Amino acid sequence: MTVPASMKNINILEFGGPDVLVVQTSEVPKLSENEVLIRVEAAGVNRPDVLQREGNYNPPPSASQIPGLEVAGEVVSLAEGVTSFKIGDEVCALVSGGGYAEYCVAPVPQVLPIPKGLSMIEAAGVPENYFTVWTNVFERGGLQSGETILIHGGSSGIGTTAIQLAHNFGAKVITTAGNQAKCAACADLGAEHVINYREQDFVAKVAEFTNGKGVDLILDMVGGDYIQKNIACLAVEGRLVQIAFLQSSVNKINLMPVMLNRLTVTGSTLRPRTIEQKGAIASQLKERVLPLFESGKLKIIVHKTFPLAEAANAHRMMESSTHIGKLILDFSK
Repeated sequence: MTVPASMKNINILEFGGPDVLVVQTSEVPKLSENEVLIRVEAAGVNRPDVLQREGNYNPPPSASQIPGLEVAGEVVSLAEGVTSFKIGDEVCALVSGGGYAEYCVAPVPQVLPIPKGLSMIEAAGVPENYFTVWTNVFERGGLQSGETILIHGGSSGIGTTAIQLAHNFGAKVITTAGNQAKCAACADLGAEHVINYREQDFVAKVAEFTNGKGVDLILDMVGGDYIQKNIACLAVEGRLVQIAFLQSSVNKINLMPVMLNRLTVTGSTLRPRTIEQKGAIASQLKERVLPLFESGKLKIIVHKTFPLAEAANAHRMMESSTHIGKLILDFSK
């Protein structure tokens, strides 16, 4: 398969607002050991891309400076010795950068076959959210069947993923969302209780829904004053997993409930982790999650697609938080 020498990609001219995202032409990236080259057909847009554009989330030193953490497309070239994929395979992949481009290299351990029944657009919405939710909810958070989880931001890409996975693995789901349409979408995905955080006190509602016991696990990306409120929502031996801070990462909190109720407060970021660590997550997804797509139990909620040249508009929508589910760059447009 012929691979061109150059490609179109999004470049960040300087740190700032969405308008700093511009289309440029650059060389197609070269393969390193144990990598595949993917002709990108679709790429997911994620909150970390916005942070990178603002100068608040730099790529790891060896990663591409081009934004974009997940892609779907066709394998067009293989590094020497790669046997787990072949040219022509349709795949999706988690990458540390380089997704907003017509061609993207991906480490083999982070590449997944596209589940049967998913389109390229839908597949581009799998890696970042499913890697993140699996490692934080099931590995760090240790969610078990029969437990209750509180998921903040239920209508986001992370939220719609976490609701579906928790529900399918036998947990009871409580989630928060910001308007009636978002609340309805969360309920449709499997949330047993949905709290409109603009109109209701989620601490009081969690106490009501759990008869005062509290929840076993919380997945939070808000931070700020949610941290103390989350601690108040946890049952004895409960776990709080922090994966982002839409508010502040700095807050004065009372840790006495952590001691008294033997709580665990943890969190992680995905991008800086090693290829081996990400590969271990990919193996779990391939074994335990991809079959749920093929059986129709999981779905990717795509709110809107944008041409590559309109990446700035995708970022504007991401920042507005008006969407439900995923925003995707469609390279066929």
